[in-house]
Amino acid sequence: MTATPTVTRQHTVIDSPYGALTLVATDGALAGLYMTGQRHRPPEETFGEPDPRPFTETVRQLDAYFAGELRTFDLPLHLGGTPFQRGVWAGLQQIPYGETCSYGELAEHLGKPGASRAVGLANGKNPIGIIVPCHRVVGASGSLTGYGGGLERKQRLLDFERGTGDEVQALF
Repeated sequence: MTATPTVTRQHTVIDSPYGALTLVATDGALAGLYMTGQRHRPPEETFGEPDPRPFTETVRQLDAYFAGELRTFDLPLHLGGTPFQRGVWAGLQQIPYGETCSYGELAEHLGKPGASRAVGLANGKNPIGIIVPCHRVVGASGSLTGYGGGLERKQRLLDFERGTGDEVQALF
């Protein structure tokens, strides 16, 4: 009989200009970044023990991002999900800072033309918002559509990255 591997999960909550962020680590790698009131937010009891130690570098990079000093995150990530979801989430990380693409363009980039609806569903299940920048995906007309953290946050994140937003005013 094979032993089941032990998985260590920890979490911490930090403040940000976009409200409280809950960071979750699985075996030391970032597995979740959840906003207050986020759609598809897992139950708190799945986040593991409170412990800020695994998140030192994540917090440092998020602080630099919110200060306008970091445009690309370089962190070990633990992304679950299906192979298709992981492909979408990898595609999200290729969208440059301050730019957007449509769900259809992302589907095309992934070699799945016509899968824009499936891309949208996978985008909505992204467990590591901001760092895996699902806020950079918009509707075909450029309109804001679906964002697990709320459309107001999505607009503020896009404005911030484009340099048109108020970086110091907190949303919540």
